[in-house]
Amino acid sequence: MATLSPVLKQATGVIAARGEGALIFDEDDRRYLDFTAGIGVTSTGHAHPKVVAAAQEQVGKIIHAQYTTVMHRPLLTLTERLGEVLPAGLNRVFFANSGSEAVEASLRLVRQATGRPNIVVFHGGFHGRTVAAASLTTSGTKFRSGFSPLMAGVAISPFPDPTHFGWSQQEATKFALAQLDYTLQTVSAPADTAAFLVEPVLGEGGYVPANAEFLAGLRERADKHGILLILDEVQTGFGRTGKFWGHDHFDGKPDVVITAKGLASGFPLSGIAASEELMAKAWPGSQGGTYGANAVACAAAIATLDVIQEERLVENAAARGEQLRAGLEKVAAGDDRITDVRGLGLMLGNEFRDADGNPDGAAAAAAQQEAARRGLLLLTCGAWGQVVRFIPALVVDEEQVEEAVGVWQETVAAV
Repeated sequence: MATLSPVLKQATGVIAARGEGALIFDEDDRRYLDFTAGIGVTSTGHAHPKVVAAAQEQVGKIIHAQYTTVMHRPLLTLTERLGEVLPAGLNRVFFANSGSEAVEASLRLVRQATGRPNIVVFHGGFHGRTVAAASLTTSGTKFRSGFSPLMAGVAISPFPDPTHFGWSQQEATKFALAQLDYTLQTVSAPADTAAFLVEPVLGEGGYVPANAEFLAGLRERADKHGILLILDEVQTGFGRTGKFWGHDHFDGKPDVVITAKGLASGFPLSGIAASEELMAKAWPGSQGGTYGANAVACAAAIATLDVIQEERLVENAAARGEQLRAGLEKVAAGDDRITDVRGLGLMLGNEFRDADGNPDGAAAAAAQQEAARRGLLLLTCGAWGQVVRFIPALVVDEEQVEEAVGVWQETVAAV
């Protein structure tokens, strides 16, 4: 008898039988508030009727039409529809299956387009688990240890994380940009640097937002040195932060955007977008893949865009995010262990630290487990696992947020 790898660690013991919106029901029909959304994937909630109907209809027509062999209508329609929401000027799209694949596709593109070998990434970033993507990841050693050597050509520079440094945001940003200049002077010369790669909000790194000054500083240096700017919107994109893209909060101006997770409400689909001029610099044959732009996934993604627009889910993420933040801050105000509530929209983290001010992963894990026992599904993140994150589906309603905050308050008191 085969069983799952023992290395796969489950965040909860729940065996999900069905889902409805922001709810999951187990095999005994116990109800759970799902504030994990499949790690930010089920943007329109579980089993949204319009997404289900679109996928079912497409399954009855054609499931797999490999898109470098033949075209299919969902692919063409989705590409056209993405033009309505992508950042200005990014009008060429390449599709893959996962965030890691999209990250590697962006890496290949910028290296080929510039003829330069190096990428500068920032502390706390998560970009995937495949070898190149893991080489770009600095949110934790568990993602990059034990299979060396990693890919060469990666330089790491600080991210402006005020909590980590114990500084104001302005001080942290000034330091991060100064250190980036130092990195370009001492580790990766501008003439060797193809791109900067950064998340608008650190995901696995602890739900730390960037800021307008930092992204403007990256853009300024990129323009000065002919370096490209890649924004990894895998977790922040498609309305998660209360704006369509996470970088919209900071007036970011990327050369390449990476998207996945919430793009297709649970179906495997990812992509990168760039300008026509930049995408044309990719070498012939460098983009492709067997399952990329699967017809059913594309149909689900079109339905996802419809639902986001028709139900005003970006606006809902902003409103419910404000409600959730206010509730979490109230809980944190009554417990010295929670030293920070941060994030954007429906992407919020609670940082736990001990009496000496050290990151407290044990306390965060205990709270996450206790919440699950009480019917609220959450996840942890951060370098020490010290952050408990709330990432419900964008369809979450006012009553569900209120209920979640109540359960969280009881959970924190219990642990």
